[in-house]
Amino acid sequence: MSYFKKFKGLSKPSPPRPALKQIVFVWLGGFIAISMVSFLAFYAKQPLVMGSFGASCFVLFILPDSQFAQPRNVIGGHFISTLVGLIFFHLVSTEWWSMALALATALSLMQLLRIPHPPAGSNPLIVFIAGASWEFLLTPTLIGAILLVIVALFYNNISKDRSYPTYWI
Repeated sequence: MSYFKKFKGLSKPSPPRPALKQIVFVWLGGFIAISMVSFLAFYAKQPLVMGSFGASCFVLFILPDSQFAQPRNVIGGHFISTLVGLIFFHLVSTEWWSMALALATALSLMQLLRIPHPPAGSNPLIVFIAGASWEFLLTPTLIGAILLVIVALFYNNISKDRSYPTYWI
């Protein structure tokens, strides 16, 4: 198959729509998780929310059995990616090429350490865009990721059809 013919796709049908019960379950899980994190942020007057957490909720509540949703991946992926972003931002350069190196390094480290979490891939970019300080590693990154996993742990196990997590370590 030639290179450009691949752009056409394989002509497979789109996947079926999930049951309404599943959609409502996911909606409520995402609502509870972000409500918890944003309420605690408001109450404690601490930054505990970042954009990539929305995508983490997608993985935690729509794909809870995937490797990307497991606690070590969510927490470790967010931690490593943010740490890499902070190192490149503060110790290498604030230039565009440093941001690109930070992203590539974070992706590779998540793979190397076996903690891939796709939403965390955006964390180095968030660090650069926000001009984040070193405290960003603790709040919102680490505390926020842990809170999301705690909500997912309690909420996903409410359903008789789910068992979360698949593994811890």
